Amino acid sequence: MSGHDRLPPMQALSVFESAARLASFSAAARELDSTQPAVSQRIVQLEADLGAPLFERGHRGVTLTPEGERLYEAVRHSFTRIRDAVADIRSRRAKGALTILTDAGFATYWLMPRLTGLRRSMPDLDVKVVTSQHAFDPRRDRADVAIAFGDGDWSPCTATRLFPEQVIPVCSPAFRAAHSSLAAPADLRALPLLHVQPTEPKRWLDWNGWFNAYGIAAPPDEHGLTFNSYALVMHAALTHQGVALGWSPLVDELIATGQLVALFDTPVTTPRGYFLVCPPARPEAPAAPAFRRWLFAACAADGAFNAVARVPI
Repeated sequence: MSGHDRLPPMQALSVFESAARLASFSAAARELDSTQPAVSQRIVQLEADLGAPLFERGHRGVTLTPEGERLYEAVRHSFTRIRDAVADIRSRRAKGALTILTDAGFATYWLMPRLTGLRRSMPDLDVKVVTSQHAFDPRRDRADVAIAFGDGDWSPCTATRLFPEQVIPVCSPAFRAAHSSLAAPADLRALPLLHVQPTEPKRWLDWNGWFNAYGIAAPPDEHGLTFNSYALVMHAALTHQGVALGWSPLVDELIATGQLVALFDTPVTTPRGYFLVCPPARPEAPAAPAFRRWLFAACAADGAFNAVARVPI
């Protein structure tokens, strides 16, 4: 940053804004709980820093110079925006605001259908849902709570597992009817498979991992269709394009309503899963404890599917 665009100290600008608004160093001192000489000294230092006089001093007070008028307009608008932002932040937190960060699959297929229940449980809650396809990074991502997929290690955050990773092949009823001879996991090798674009390192179970869990050689990767989001994979399955890997509890409602069918009774499970992740270093949002209670109760209601037998991996 060059010397010309270097900002003066914020405290000096605050003193200047008060003195300019009140047209008096003495009144600014009273407003700032300071003294008139201290205010005057701050203004002199600011004028020296800028290399221009900001006030005309007189017996009845002070008036702004043209340079002072220009600076006051900029500072006044900036301080107004800062005050508005601070008031909005404080108001949102006071009335119960919560920013939830998760991935698009969880937001679409688990959280969205339950938002009515959340609003019924917490009617005054102001909810903001932010989605990201990237792995949750507590050093980068800012949210009151995160519902993240992974192995549970997001140090220094605290993480509570909500659901294990349980995966079962799913397809539309029409696709299942068109392939009535399907009887065993190995039969899927001949069908069009729907893939989520892989990440490096791998974050979730893919078709290779699913076939390996059954001791079956996976078909070539190009055998099927690949999409860069889970929502597109689900849309392809719903429109009879092939077989997708369905994560419980994301696909549970689609199966329960008959939009998808599970091809086998036993899901593959891994040590990964969805976790509630809470950052430890910042003040907790007032609404966070009540949200956690609601979330744990909603997850417990999905426990029946988690109790079925699983193929370990």
